[in-house]
Amino acid sequence: MKQLILDFPAQLHEALIIGQSYRFLSAGKEFGNVILTGLGGSGIGGSIVQNYVFDKMKIPFAVNKDYFLPAFVNKHSLVIVSSYSGNTEETIAAMQQAMKAKATIVCITSGGKIAELAKKKKIDCILLPAGMPPRSCIGYSMVQVLFTLAYFGLINGDFKRNVKSSIKLLKEDEQSIQKKAKAIAKKLNGKFPVIYAASDYEGLTVRIRQQINENSKMLAMHGVVPEMNHNELVGWRDKDAKKAVLILRNDDDYDRVQTRIDINKKIIHKCTPNIIELYSKGKSYWEKIFYFIHVTDWMSVYLADLHNVNATEVKVIDFLKGQLAKV
Repeated sequence: MKQLILDFPAQLHEALIIGQSYRFLSAGKEFGNVILTGLGGSGIGGSIVQNYVFDKMKIPFAVNKDYFLPAFVNKHSLVIVSSYSGNTEETIAAMQQAMKAKATIVCITSGGKIAELAKKKKIDCILLPAGMPPRSCIGYSMVQVLFTLAYFGLINGDFKRNVKSSIKLLKEDEQSIQKKAKAIAKKLNGKFPVIYAASDYEGLTVRIRQQINENSKMLAMHGVVPEMNHNELVGWRDKDAKKAVLILRNDDDYDRVQTRIDINKKIIHKCTPNIIELYSKGKSYWEKIFYFIHVTDWMSVYLADLHNVNATEVKVIDFLKGQLAKV
């Protein structure tokens, strides 16, 4: 897992090559909505893209993490099917529904049943390198989502320049990133992590929680500002030094959100002294996102080391899939 994380900048570079080389089968058309269907490490990139396109796309972009697609999916929908393995049963079921609805479909996968079905039905299918844990391939899958949206004219191509500058940033800052990640892991070790960020980084907070779940083998929770100010903040009442809060911050976060976070810190500090702030680096949204991903991916494996667990294994998920296969 450490080698996969170390190779993240190279993965982003290869993802750009894959996206620029792919030739779409589907002709351009106007859509009424876009939905990405995918789960776990294959779906989380869609959640981050959803935050990115919030103020850029003129049509709705939704993320589906279930067997069933929403009723609004029809021939005017673009459905992006994201499954790294190509064998995720929920995503296959959703893809079959998209086909029945006559939606335009683009698959992003490394192979499996989804690639086979796409080939049989002459559906667009962007193939990724195979043989890695899905959660370690977020760069591959997320960049292809952006290329797909750009091909259909739903976003511009600025992301390509921003991904390139992100690669440069991560390479130049690698040692500092690992040092920062180790320091955060030490502070989270033996604690229950709680992750907070501004609402336009909600997909990222989910990603970090999932990495702590899968790599560090720990439970964690996440929330966003301002929503958590209307409910969750009330739960910070009892002293509990076993909880540790990681706050993701950007210098350009909306000023009212920054004020709220500063007030939140004062309230939470009465319950736990363990408050960590991680500021982003970079100018663009993608530079900041990839910086946060890289720091916290390293953090999750260092936390696994401190927790004395294997970051790569997910035996309980394999067991679940084995049991489901018997039914």
